[in-house]
Amino acid sequence: MVRTDTEEQRAHRRRNRTLLRFAAVGALLLLVPQVNAQQASPALPSTTAEDIEKFCTNIADTARDQRYLLQKQELEKLQSDVDQRIVLLEKRKAEYEEWLKRRDDFMARAEAGLIEIYKTMKADAAAPQLQEMRPELAAAIIMKLPARQSGLILSEMDPKKAGMISMIMSSAADPKTSKDRS
Repeated sequence: MVRTDTEEQRAHRRRNRTLLRFAAVGALLLLVPQVNAQQASPALPSTTAEDIEKFCTNIADTARDQRYLLQKQELEKLQSDVDQRIVLLEKRKAEYEEWLKRRDDFMARAEAGLIEIYKTMKADAAAPQLQEMRPELAAAIIMKLPARQSGLILSEMDPKKAGMISMIMSSAADPKTSKDRS
């Protein structure tokens, strides 16, 4: 591949080379006085271990205070972050409790309506429907029906399903069962 430069590219390279030369000469001129100044300055006194120890002892309190100040600032920042998160969590907790209250109210109204529906149904019609529900929900509904109707419904159900529902109902009625599952 043959490379052909345009006149503009060549001029650009010439300008760059010229600028580099000026920068190098300027840097050299700046260094000359510094070299002379370093040569002209008197030698520093030699430091001993005792001088170093005195210096470290003199600044130890200041350094410790500065370290404590930085740690205090970091702790205050962390405390502020924790406080903000607590406020956010309390806000979300209040929202959750409000939602839970509305849900519980709705469920109580729905459950009362559902119980009334099953109270009016015949056992042979209610049994297949309750058998298809989650066992916990079916047990809750059957427990709220009159005992005679509950017995008829359970007798119409599949024996395994009826047994499972009966076990749930008996564990719910057991006084040893904890109501607080936390």
